[in-house]
Amino acid sequence: MRLGVIDGRAVVVRGDRAADVRWASKGRLPVDPMLLLANWARLREWAAGLPDGAYDIPVDPTALGAPVPRPRQVFAIALNYPPHAAEAGFTPPDEPLVFTKFPACVTGPHTTVALPHGKVDWEVELVAVIGQDTYRVSEDRAWEAVAGLTVGQDLSERVTQLRGKPAQFSLGKSFPGFGPTGPVVVTPDEFDDPDDLEITGLLNGEAVQHDRTKSMIFPVPELVARLSSVVPLFPGDLIFTGTPAGVGNRMNPPRYLTADDELVSRIEGIGEIRQRFTAVHP
Repeated sequence: MRLGVIDGRAVVVRGDRAADVRWASKGRLPVDPMLLLANWARLREWAAGLPDGAYDIPVDPTALGAPVPRPRQVFAIALNYPPHAAEAGFTPPDEPLVFTKFPACVTGPHTTVALPHGKVDWEVELVAVIGQDTYRVSEDRAWEAVAGLTVGQDLSERVTQLRGKPAQFSLGKSFPGFGPTGPVVVTPDEFDDPDDLEITGLLNGEAVQHDRTKSMIFPVPELVARLSSVVPLFPGDLIFTGTPAGVGNRMNPPRYLTADDELVSRIEGIGEIRQRFTAVHP
């Protein structure tokens, strides 16, 4: 199943068509995607029986909104791909390095981002969406807690991020528009192997990041198990799982986002998100 949002309303997407959840369920299911995530098993059972005729809405990719618009918690993982750890000058970590993005930064898949003053960088990431209340789940059962996967960008203003000791990761990664996600949430059963997906980031058409998610040091089930061993996870919580090598501040010379750049973030089996950038006004 592929869950999207159009004009604030939850839709189930199949190809280039969608079914409005509330209309197709005759009001038995809510329009709010956050409420649907809290009833994920019921939604999936209902969607499995949808007839072809229910998919009567043409999908314009630019009309899709954030599939999880109001997460309670947004976790992110640093240095989760060995080549990225190496380019950053670190050895691969022995346990996940966790920070947060504040939920106010979460936006949809096709957006224009006003660049704040500083040095704004890109980080394409696979994002796991939690689908049930989860606390102290074992790794071998962690996929059961995942509603699905989506594409994300962990946009980062490096000056704010690295200011001070300790550094201000959460602030530097939470400016308005710094958490684009989408285009849809795809359930794990839609993939041949949800632990092995091609992930690509393109800047103005040039591939700057490319890897497969099987390269992650800590895969999705381990991240869910480790996070839930400390803090309860709730339906709609997001886990940005880390970025491959190829970020701008590790290029020689460094390359940061500028006005009129276009960033495309793409993951196999999910789709792509696109961001354009404008200069911030003084």
